[in-house]
Amino acid sequence: MKHSVEEVRLKNGASGLLIDIPGASVMATRVEFRAGMLYAKNPNVYELPHVVEHLAFGANAKYRDEQAFEAEFTKNGAYHNAWTSDVSVCYETECADFEWERIMELQKVSICEPRFNEEELKSEKSNVRSELTGYMNDYYRLLWPRVQQAVGEPVLDLTARRDTISNIELKDIREHYRRTHTAANMLFIIAGRIRGRKHKIIRELEKWPLKPGEKFDIPYAELHSGEAVSIRRKDASNITFGFSLVTHRYLSPGEAAIMGCLNHILNGTTNSKIFGKARKQGLVYGMGSSINVNTNDTYWDFEGEVNVENADALFSLIQAEMMKALNGEISDADFEAAKSYALGRFQMGAQTVGQIADYYAENYFVNESVERYDDMPGLIRSIDKAKMIELAREFAGSGIKGFATVSSVEKAVISQLETKLNF
Repeated sequence: MKHSVEEVRLKNGASGLLIDIPGASVMATRVEFRAGMLYAKNPNVYELPHVVEHLAFGANAKYRDEQAFEAEFTKNGAYHNAWTSDVSVCYETECADFEWERIMELQKVSICEPRFNEEELKSEKSNVRSELTGYMNDYYRLLWPRVQQAVGEPVLDLTARRDTISNIELKDIREHYRRTHTAANMLFIIAGRIRGRKHKIIRELEKWPLKPGEKFDIPYAELHSGEAVSIRRKDASNITFGFSLVTHRYLSPGEAAIMGCLNHILNGTTNSKIFGKARKQGLVYGMGSSINVNTNDTYWDFEGEVNVENADALFSLIQAEMMKALNGEISDADFEAAKSYALGRFQMGAQTVGQIADYYAENYFVNESVERYDDMPGLIRSIDKAKMIELAREFAGSGIKGFATVSSVEKAVISQLETKLNF
């Protein structure tokens, strides 16, 4: 979808992007605060930001409870959601263009004028506890926090997170909200028909009754390589694994695109070097790899599930193909095919207003950079194989690696598999 982007800084200290999409029938907003788990006042209430997020659409200055607010918000089909990460609490809405003003007003009330109360706190603490308990049956959600811990990130695993919920009191909710939900700490993205409405949108945002506050930096952690983590589950019928190679810096969108092409070569399809060969040999049903860019670090993540009897062969294949890539053994045909695939997938990724908003949010909420959509095809076409190999070697040579599994096997088996991750 054709669009234009403008960054604006409000008088109250907030910053954001206005994305004009001519003729759009939908308005999408993303409002983010650096208010996630790492900003909880102490580890004993680690899950506090998550509970604050759950309370976001509850009682407020105009509606007595979540049900009343929900009925008003969704009556014309509008959608809202919120999510919490280590760094962020983000509130999202999408609505028909004809009711954008009404929805923006409701979003203002929910974000700026909540009325936290004991009844809803009790309910949402129980809901968050149920949510985390459910995640404990998802082995990938179980293992990735342990990978983060292994490399030195100050995060808690699911069990420890769940245990902190009972420590959260109403005074903690109010303190965290007051400290983090401030104008200076707010970033936003609004996408839709902006032309002719820009000044009105800005005026409305500047009326949001948020205190000035301070803009929080994203915490920095010294990372290191960690020992293999084995999470024992008696009922686990195979080995679910995840491992990360980490470089201690932010990767630019162009560099991330380069690594995306390498991931396609290694794991993108049934014609790929690791997943494709493993699938052909009957070693694994599914596995993949991805690049996850943060402000201070970038993770090259691999994950999959493998039957115990196939694990050694799969990890030997991973080792062999990774060494080929690091040695520059990437054919021109595979390289050009990966670039072509990346270009096609990219052009398919902006078919809706919400997709466009999410594209810009990915970098803007990390470090406030505006990576224009129209620039990316040129970056993809200019990807250089030598740079791809250089970046892969940077990850492999960083000395920062984490590996975790969920299985019923002995730790010695997992430690043996880890020896094959030395590239």
